[in-house]
Amino acid sequence: MTDMGSMTPLSSSTGLEQKFTALSALSETGARGKLAGYASRFGEADQSGDVVARGAFARSLERLKAQNRSVKLLWQHDPSQPIGVWNKVAETKTGLWVAGEVLTDLRQGHEAAVLMAAGAIDGLSIGYRVIRSEKNRETGGRTLIEVDLWEVSLVTFPMLPTARMSDGPPIEDPVEDAPKAARTPDTSIAAALAEVLAG
Repeated sequence: MTDMGSMTPLSSSTGLEQKFTALSALSETGARGKLAGYASRFGEADQSGDVVARGAFARSLERLKAQNRSVKLLWQHDPSQPIGVWNKVAETKTGLWVAGEVLTDLRQGHEAAVLMAAGAIDGLSIGYRVIRSEKNRETGGRTLIEVDLWEVSLVTFPMLPTARMSDGPPIEDPVEDAPKAARTPDTSIAAALAEVLAG
């Protein structure tokens, strides 16, 4: 159940906290929709006053790698609706960068791609458990020092108002091997995907 006041909901099925941001890029390749962007940005207070500290995801990502596990790509935080895969999840100096594929041969994946192309869905949200945090006196929320990352979902509502898909300049690729599509303006990418899905 989502607490729209704090915008830090707890999933009733998993007990995970959730934070919302927005997609930075979208493209398509054949029958699969590719997407990339920041799922979390360091140092920015969200609408509940929480700030994610740089390095907060490092240990979690190391554990996942050691256990040969991956961060899940879900639809609206529903664990029964995986809709693709994250091929890249990495910390940069800016935040948590993700790049992956929405599997459009799945019904929900196809619908998600159509909604993203139309601009109806432009959000990413992380599902996590807090390992270490401290009170943030400036924002009234918390500084999240270490979190256990479980999943990154496509969602309707972004938590960071400044992190929306826009018609701005090409997006610079913050990770060396992140998809080159992340450098393409969002409008041309969305139009290309819409054309493929329609045709």
